[in-house]
Amino acid sequence: MQQDHLIGDGRDRDASFPAQPQLGALTPAMAGSDRLLPIVREDDDRNWDAGEIDLRHLLDVLLKRKWTIIATFGIVVLAALLITLLMTPIYRASTTIQIDRDAMQVIQVQGVNDNNNNIAVNDDAYYKTQYQLLQSVALARRVSASLHLADDPDYQRLGDASPVLRLSSMLSPAGKSGRNGTQSDANSEALDLFMQKNLSVDPVRDTHLVTINFDSPNPSLSAKIANSFANTFIAANLEHSYNSTAYARQYLEGRLAELKKKLADSKQHLITLATTQKLFLDATGAPTLSNTNLDALTQALVVAQDARTKAEARWKFAQALPDAALPGDEVVNSAIFNLRQQRATLVADYQLKLKTFKPGYPLMEAEKSQIDALDKQITSEYSGIRSSMRAEYEAALAHEKMAKQQLEAEKSDALAQQSRSIEYSVALQDVQTNQQLYNDMLERYKEIGIAGGITSNNMSVVDTADVPTKVFRPRLLLNLLVASFLGLGLGIGLALSLDYFDDTIKSPADIEKLLGLAVLGIIPRLKDTSPKEALQDLRSAFAEAFRSVRTALQFSTNAGVPKSLVVTSATPAEGKSTTALTIALNFMQLGKSVLLIDADMRNPSQHRTLELSNEKGLSSFLSGVDKPSDVIQVLPDSGLHVITSGPLPPNPAELLAGPKLLSMLTVAAAKYDQIIIDAPPTLGIADALIIAHVAAGTMVVVAAGTARRAVVRDSIKRLMTARARLIGAVLNKFDPKMAGYGYSYGYGYGAYSYYAYGNDRARLTKQ
Repeated sequence: MQQDHLIGDGRDRDASFPAQPQLGALTPAMAGSDRLLPIVREDDDRNWDAGEIDLRHLLDVLLKRKWTIIATFGIVVLAALLITLLMTPIYRASTTIQIDRDAMQVIQVQGVNDNNNNIAVNDDAYYKTQYQLLQSVALARRVSASLHLADDPDYQRLGDASPVLRLSSMLSPAGKSGRNGTQSDANSEALDLFMQKNLSVDPVRDTHLVTINFDSPNPSLSAKIANSFANTFIAANLEHSYNSTAYARQYLEGRLAELKKKLADSKQHLITLATTQKLFLDATGAPTLSNTNLDALTQALVVAQDARTKAEARWKFAQALPDAALPGDEVVNSAIFNLRQQRATLVADYQLKLKTFKPGYPLMEAEKSQIDALDKQITSEYSGIRSSMRAEYEAALAHEKMAKQQLEAEKSDALAQQSRSIEYSVALQDVQTNQQLYNDMLERYKEIGIAGGITSNNMSVVDTADVPTKVFRPRLLLNLLVASFLGLGLGIGLALSLDYFDDTIKSPADIEKLLGLAVLGIIPRLKDTSPKEALQDLRSAFAEAFRSVRTALQFSTNAGVPKSLVVTSATPAEGKSTTALTIALNFMQLGKSVLLIDADMRNPSQHRTLELSNEKGLSSFLSGVDKPSDVIQVLPDSGLHVITSGPLPPNPAELLAGPKLLSMLTVAAAKYDQIIIDAPPTLGIADALIIAHVAAGTMVVVAAGTARRAVVRDSIKRLMTARARLIGAVLNKFDPKMAGYGYSYGYGYGAYSYYAYGNDRARLTKQ
């Protein structure tokens, strides 16, 4: 921002007030924005990148709030110690059991003892199921019932073990009976809660072993309950296996009875069908009598056909043969043979006699007649043979026809019987199906009955629980160690949270970083003395701090200290009045003529501090009641000229905005070497802005630890809007311990301590 222009209406002003980029300033663009960004000097090697972690800043925060961390740490550790000492000693008893996925089977029965081999069942799910069963309410109640814990004296004495346990039992829902409940119900709920709350199951990694732990104030009770849990769980598993087969047997018995009745009904229906339909069937349902007749008739037809074929062949063969070649039986052949011999004898005798006698000779004719008779007789015999063959053929043919007729009739009867036996076949199939189902179910029932009683258990106890001798919890050292880490973490977190939410300005770096103003001086905080008393000791750090401010002001511009310097702050009670007075007195020590003006006409303080009259002052001059010479008062000790605020006007801003303020400053600048103006705070009122507009320079006083960053930024923005010439800021009430580690041992208060000669120094403290 260009700051070497004249302000006002052309009246005499200090025009030699150049810009000071080396100190950092706010640009006009910043003055009109909602956020003020600092301009850091080019030679400033500090890194203000908010994205990086500043370890030094973290250390400063932790050291600054070390008492918060120590207090939090102590409270947590002490609470852990008290709670640990008040807690009831708990003893843990542990029993180890083995749970196998597959149990050894003496008899393998499908569906009964092959469930563990079912690939659809996941091993992880199986074991998780077992762990949940171990922690189930049903198992806990079974254990408590088997041990009669409700009447066990050891269990009944647990309620008086410690105040903490008694308190927890009274506050727990199980310790109270409902409006409609009974005391026994409440005791049962308390017992269930006790069993489940103190039981824990720890699977041993990469093994089939499971450790059952039970905790209680009584070591013998812990061991007894832990062992009972293991044994009861194994017994429950065996009982579950037996009950599963018992259920299967019961189910199969019902099914067997149903199938038996159904089989009997189907058989009775089959017999009824056979009787009503007059069916003669075998076990397979095929007709027995019809099949026998068909077989016999078929065989008879085959025989008749064979006989007819042979007779027909002989008959046809005989028709083509001469008589002599005809076959005959033994009797016929013998008779024909005799006849042929007789004929041959007669023919031979006839031929012999024919040599003697003529054919017509009676003897010859007689023999010829005998021969002819024999021929006729032989021919008759051969004709009989042919007739016999023909008769045999015709008989065989008739027999074949009759066999065919009988076979066809039997076939018709068999077909009719088969059509009548269709319903019978369906009924027979139903009988066979029911018989098969009954046989299979009966066999299954026998297998389950055998396998259910001899199935081996897949669980066993590996180590039984002994009575514990060492306390499982509380562990004092462990609790204290955990509480130490927790307390330290909470303390650090609380410290960082407080620092994060603490948006006050605490160090010179905050002024340079957040406000972009040069730090003209650092005024330490006083503890047991007032500023007036501290200033009387010229060797004190407090007095030296203001002398440092005076020196910084002399180098604030290239023309030295601004002729008229406004001292203001963002809010009241930041020490601006003390700062203005002290700076004026310091300039007096240099032999300069100084005029101190109390321009705070709303809440003035200089007249009270200097014990001056306030009947006349700035307000009476600005209102035209008094002349400048009438309102100036001189301190007798230092010779400081002071203009008090005067009577409080109803409209201070209107008086300050008039031309008389600028006129007074112009005249005073010609007479005094230095004019120090104690202006009111900037926020909420326009008085300070009007004064800063006409003054040659403005210095802002910031109270460390109380001035909020946003408030101070808004104050600087308002001053920049009023075209005030900001030369820097003074950090007042500075506590190096509050600012952090770097300011405690380096920059800041250590430098002032060096120049505070003597032993009577103003004591500093944190607030």
